Amino acid sequence: MLRNKIIGEILKRKVVAVLRIKEEDKLQSVIEAIYAGGVSVAEITMSVPNAIQLIEKISEKLDKNIIIGVGSILNSKIAEDAIKAGAKYVVSPIFKKEIVDIAHKFDVPAMPGCFTPTEIHSAFEYGADVVKVFPADVVGMEFFKAILAPMPHLKLMPTGGVSLSNAGDWLKAGACAVGIGSALLDKKAIQDDNYSKLTENAKLIMKNINDTDF
Repeated sequence: MLRNKIIGEILKRKVVAVLRIKEEDKLQSVIEAIYAGGVSVAEITMSVPNAIQLIEKISEKLDKNIIIGVGSILNSKIAEDAIKAGAKYVVSPIFKKEIVDIAHKFDVPAMPGCFTPTEIHSAFEYGADVVKVFPADVVGMEFFKAILAPMPHLKLMPTGGVSLSNAGDWLKAGACAVGIGSALLDKKAIQDDNYSKLTENAKLIMKNINDTDF
């Protein structure tokens, strides 16, 4: 199944770059810059202007090893439009069954956002491929350890609170992957077209993960 292959690759690569940039004309260059540094999974959020059109446009131009997904999805209609445009996985800040259903209808992973133990496990039971714990900086790494102690079968990904220097610690706490936004995608560097800074940031987070024993 395509869905299983995609989620397998995301879990192997460990880092999901969360793109919320406003400069749509820079999106492709940003993704290529972090890819040069080793980050090859990119989540284009719906807060990016013309996100769905951009997904369709740049998916054809980017290296085929880059896995492009869509984020900040709040309903099944937008999820379907994004998948048809080329999104290979769907991320949401909330757990909504219709979003999981439409993602699985098109054989792509669904990664809903959850916060409480009950919500997290409900999403897992419904078929979520990975549960995004959001906002993770509120609960911290100890929350991951506590949740996974009685429920080690869960696949949890923090978004919020992940930095270039603590990504490995999140994985050590039990996360299956990490979502990272502004810490990786330096706003000033993007404004200044300083793409080498983004490449360096990507190298730093990948080094941190590779140097961590988890």
